Amino acid sequence: MSTGSPSTGDHAGAGPSGIPGGEAGAERVAPGPVMALRPTYPPRTARLLLRPLTATDIDDLLEYRSLPEVCRYVPFFPMDRLAIAQKLGESWARTEITGEGQGVILGVEVAETGRLVGDVNLFLHSLEHRSGEVGWVLSPHHSGHGYATEAAHAILHLAFDDLRAHPVIARVDARNLPSVRLAQRLGMRQEALLLENEWFKGGWSDEIDFAVLESEWASQHREPQGAP
Repeated sequence: MSTGSPSTGDHAGAGPSGIPGGEAGAERVAPGPVMALRPTYPPRTARLLLRPLTATDIDDLLEYRSLPEVCRYVPFFPMDRLAIAQKLGESWARTEITGEGQGVILGVEVAETGRLVGDVNLFLHSLEHRSGEVGWVLSPHHSGHGYATEAAHAILHLAFDDLRAHPVIARVDARNLPSVRLAQRLGMRQEALLLENEWFKGGWSDEIDFAVLESEWASQHREPQGAP
Protein backbone atom coordinates (compact mmCIF):
# COMPACT_ATOMS: atom_id res chain seq x y z
CA MET A 1 0.00 0.00 0.00
CA SER A 2 1.25 3.52 -0.72
CA THR A 3 2.42 5.95 1.92
CA GLY A 4 0.42 9.09 2.58
CA SER A 5 1.96 12.47 3.34
CA PRO A 6 1.36 14.28 6.66
CA SER A 7 -1.08 17.15 6.50
CA THR A 8 0.51 20.54 5.92
CA GLY A 9 -2.62 22.53 6.66
CA ASP A 10 -2.93 25.33 9.26
CA HIS A 11 -3.62 24.37 12.85
CA ALA A 12 -6.24 26.07 14.97
CA GLY A 13 -4.71 28.32 17.59
CA ALA A 14 -1.30 28.43 15.93
CA GLY A 15 0.79 31.56 15.83
CA PRO A 16 2.41 32.94 12.66
CA SER A 17 5.21 30.40 12.90
CA GLY A 18 2.77 27.48 12.96
CA ILE A 19 3.55 26.88 16.64
CA PRO A 20 0.94 27.83 19.27
CA GLY A 21 2.04 31.18 20.64
CA GLY A 22 4.96 31.34 18.20
CA GLU A 23 6.40 34.47 16.65
CA ALA A 24 6.82 35.16 12.98
CA GLY A 25 10.12 33.81 11.69
CA ALA A 26 10.62 31.51 14.67
CA GLU A 27 12.20 28.19 13.86
CA ARG A 28 9.83 25.23 13.87
CA VAL A 29 11.13 22.60 16.25
CA ALA A 30 9.69 19.13 16.53
CA PRO A 31 8.17 18.46 19.97
CA GLY A 32 10.49 15.94 21.55
CA PRO A 33 14.00 14.55 21.39
CA VAL A 34 16.11 14.19 18.28
CA MET A 35 15.02 10.92 16.68
CA ALA A 36 17.45 8.12 15.91
CA LEU A 37 17.34 4.35 16.13
CA ARG A 38 20.56 2.47 16.90
CA PRO A 39 19.45 -0.75 18.59
CA THR A 40 21.74 -3.07 20.47
CA TYR A 41 21.25 -6.19 18.38
CA PRO A 42 19.48 -8.45 18.70
CA PRO A 43 16.45 -7.13 20.60
CA ARG A 44 14.90 -10.16 22.30
CA THR A 45 11.40 -11.26 23.18
CA ALA A 46 10.36 -14.35 25.11
CA ARG A 47 11.03 -16.57 22.07
CA LEU A 48 12.40 -14.42 19.29
CA LEU A 49 15.41 -12.38 18.21
CA LEU A 50 15.08 -9.36 15.92
CA ARG A 51 18.28 -8.90 13.95
CA PRO A 52 19.69 -7.54 10.68
CA LEU A 53 19.33 -9.84 7.70
CA THR A 54 22.46 -11.41 6.20
CA ALA A 55 23.41 -13.47 3.15
CA THR A 56 23.01 -16.63 5.22
CA ASP A 57 19.25 -15.91 5.36
CA ILE A 58 18.66 -16.21 1.61
CA ASP A 59 17.20 -19.73 1.75
CA ASP A 60 14.84 -18.90 4.62
CA LEU A 61 13.76 -15.64 2.95
CA LEU A 62 13.21 -17.42 -0.35
CA GLU A 63 11.00 -19.98 1.38
CA TYR A 64 8.28 -17.43 2.10
CA ARG A 65 9.01 -14.33 0.01
CA SER A 66 8.73 -16.42 -3.15
CA LEU A 67 5.15 -17.51 -2.36
CA PRO A 68 2.29 -15.82 -4.24
CA GLU A 69 -0.01 -16.11 -1.22
CA VAL A 70 2.49 -14.22 0.96
CA CYS A 71 2.83 -11.44 -1.62
CA ARG A 72 -0.84 -11.11 -2.48
CA TYR A 73 -1.67 -8.15 -0.24
CA VAL A 74 1.75 -6.54 0.24
CA PRO A 75 3.71 -4.20 -2.07
CA PHE A 76 6.15 -6.70 -3.51
CA PHE A 77 5.91 -9.60 -5.92
CA PRO A 78 7.27 -13.13 -5.45
CA MET A 79 11.03 -12.84 -5.18
CA ASP A 80 13.73 -15.12 -6.52
CA ARG A 81 17.21 -15.70 -5.11
CA LEU A 82 18.77 -12.89 -7.16
CA ALA A 83 16.20 -10.31 -6.08
CA ILE A 84 16.68 -11.23 -2.43
CA ALA A 85 20.46 -11.07 -2.74
CA GLN A 86 20.21 -7.59 -4.29
CA LYS A 87 17.97 -6.36 -1.49
CA LEU A 88 20.35 -7.76 1.12
CA GLY A 89 23.15 -5.71 -0.42
CA GLU A 90 21.06 -2.54 -0.67
CA SER A 91 18.08 -1.34 1.37
CA TRP A 92 17.94 -4.36 3.67
CA ALA A 93 21.52 -3.73 4.79
CA ARG A 94 20.55 -0.65 6.85
CA THR A 95 20.77 -1.27 10.59
CA GLU A 96 19.91 2.15 11.99
CA ILE A 97 17.63 5.13 11.39
CA THR A 98 19.25 8.55 11.51
CA GLY A 99 16.88 10.64 9.39
CA GLU A 100 13.42 10.82 7.91
CA GLY A 101 12.66 8.61 4.95
CA GLN A 102 14.86 5.86 6.38
CA GLY A 103 13.83 2.46 7.64
CA VAL A 104 15.12 -0.87 8.85
CA ILE A 105 13.97 -4.38 8.04
CA LEU A 106 14.82 -6.98 10.66
CA GLY A 107 14.70 -10.74 10.52
CA VAL A 108 12.54 -12.63 13.01
CA GLU A 109 14.56 -15.56 14.35
CA VAL A 110 13.29 -18.25 16.70
CA ALA A 111 15.87 -18.23 19.48
CA GLU A 112 15.54 -21.93 20.27
CA THR A 113 16.11 -23.14 16.70
CA GLY A 114 17.93 -20.27 14.97
CA ARG A 115 15.35 -20.42 12.17
CA LEU A 116 14.28 -17.25 10.37
CA VAL A 117 10.47 -17.23 10.23
CA GLY A 118 9.71 -13.74 8.93
CA ASP A 119 10.70 -10.10 8.96
CA VAL A 120 9.40 -6.84 10.38
CA ASN A 121 10.08 -3.28 9.36
CA LEU A 122 10.04 0.21 10.81
CA PHE A 123 10.15 3.49 8.84
CA LEU A 124 10.48 7.09 9.95
CA HIS A 125 8.32 9.29 7.75
CA SER A 126 8.71 12.69 9.40
CA LEU A 127 11.05 14.18 12.00
CA GLU A 128 8.76 17.16 12.55
CA HIS A 129 5.73 15.02 13.26
CA ARG A 130 7.72 12.10 14.76
CA SER A 131 5.66 9.75 12.63
CA GLY A 132 6.60 6.16 11.97
CA GLU A 133 5.18 3.13 10.22
CA VAL A 134 5.54 -0.57 10.93
CA GLY A 135 4.93 -3.68 8.85
CA TRP A 136 5.41 -7.41 9.02
CA VAL A 137 5.77 -10.49 6.81
CA LEU A 138 5.68 -13.93 8.39
CA SER A 139 6.16 -17.33 6.81
CA PRO A 140 2.94 -19.37 6.52
CA HIS A 141 5.06 -22.43 7.32
CA HIS A 142 5.44 -21.11 10.86
CA SER A 143 1.95 -19.73 11.49
CA GLY A 144 -0.14 -20.63 14.50
CA HIS A 145 2.60 -20.05 17.07
CA GLY A 146 1.99 -16.37 17.81
CA TYR A 147 5.30 -15.34 16.27
CA ALA A 148 3.74 -12.57 14.20
CA THR A 149 2.16 -10.88 17.22
CA GLU A 150 5.31 -11.24 19.29
CA ALA A 151 7.56 -9.84 16.55
CA ALA A 152 5.24 -6.96 15.65
CA HIS A 153 4.93 -6.04 19.33
CA ALA A 154 8.73 -5.95 19.54
CA ILE A 155 9.07 -3.62 16.53
CA LEU A 156 6.53 -1.27 18.14
CA HIS A 157 8.73 -1.21 21.25
CA LEU A 158 11.61 -0.08 19.05
CA ALA A 159 9.37 2.57 17.47
CA PHE A 160 8.24 4.08 20.77
CA ASP A 161 10.90 3.22 23.33
CA ASP A 162 13.98 3.70 21.14
CA LEU A 163 12.99 5.91 18.18
CA ARG A 164 10.59 7.98 20.31
CA ALA A 165 7.88 8.08 17.67
CA HIS A 166 4.65 9.88 18.46
CA PRO A 167 2.15 8.25 16.07
CA VAL A 168 2.94 4.90 14.50
CA ILE A 169 0.75 3.58 11.72
CA ALA A 170 0.22 0.30 9.92
CA ARG A 171 -1.52 0.16 6.55
CA VAL A 172 -3.28 -3.06 5.69
CA ASP A 173 -5.14 -4.28 2.62
CA ALA A 174 -8.71 -4.76 3.85
CA ARG A 175 -8.74 -8.29 2.42
CA ASN A 176 -5.76 -9.27 4.53
CA LEU A 177 -7.78 -10.41 7.53
CA PRO A 178 -4.89 -11.98 9.47
CA SER A 179 -3.03 -8.66 9.40
CA VAL A 180 -6.19 -6.76 10.32
CA ARG A 181 -6.61 -8.97 13.38
CA LEU A 182 -2.92 -8.64 14.22
CA ALA A 183 -3.09 -4.83 14.21
CA GLN A 184 -6.08 -5.03 16.53
CA ARG A 185 -4.25 -7.40 18.89
CA LEU A 186 -1.41 -4.90 19.04
CA GLY A 187 -3.79 -2.26 20.41
CA MET A 188 -3.84 -0.20 17.24
CA ARG A 189 -6.95 1.80 16.41
CA GLN A 190 -8.60 1.77 13.01
CA GLU A 191 -8.36 5.38 11.85
CA ALA A 192 -9.55 5.14 8.27
CA LEU A 193 -11.05 2.86 5.66
CA LEU A 194 -9.96 4.07 2.22
CA LEU A 195 -12.21 2.59 -0.43
CA GLU A 196 -10.60 1.68 -3.75
CA ASN A 197 -7.77 4.10 -3.03
CA GLU A 198 -5.15 2.24 -5.10
CA TRP A 199 -4.92 0.26 -8.28
CA PHE A 200 -3.04 -2.65 -6.74
CA LYS A 201 -1.87 -5.76 -8.55
CA GLY A 202 -4.56 -5.69 -11.20
CA GLY A 203 -7.52 -4.34 -9.26
CA TRP A 204 -8.80 -1.61 -6.99
CA SER A 205 -7.98 -2.25 -3.34
CA ASP A 206 -9.37 -0.94 -0.07
CA GLU A 207 -6.90 0.08 2.64
CA ILE A 208 -7.40 0.11 6.40
CA ASP A 209 -5.15 2.51 8.30
CA PHE A 210 -4.33 1.61 11.89
CA ALA A 211 -2.49 3.82 14.37
CA VAL A 212 -1.36 4.05 17.97
CA LEU A 213 -0.06 7.13 19.79
CA GLU A 214 2.84 7.16 22.24
CA SER A 215 0.41 8.05 25.06
CA GLU A 216 -1.78 5.08 24.18
CA TRP A 217 1.25 2.81 23.99
CA ALA A 218 2.46 4.02 27.40
CA SER A 219 -0.99 3.45 28.87
CA GLN A 220 -1.17 -0.06 27.48
CA HIS A 221 2.24 -0.90 28.97
CA ARG A 222 1.91 0.88 32.30
CA GLU A 223 2.58 -1.44 35.21
CA PRO A 224 -0.46 -2.19 37.39
CA GLN A 225 -0.67 -0.01 40.50
CA GLY A 226 1.32 -1.60 43.30
CA ALA A 227 3.48 -3.64 40.96
CA PRO A 228 7.17 -3.82 41.95
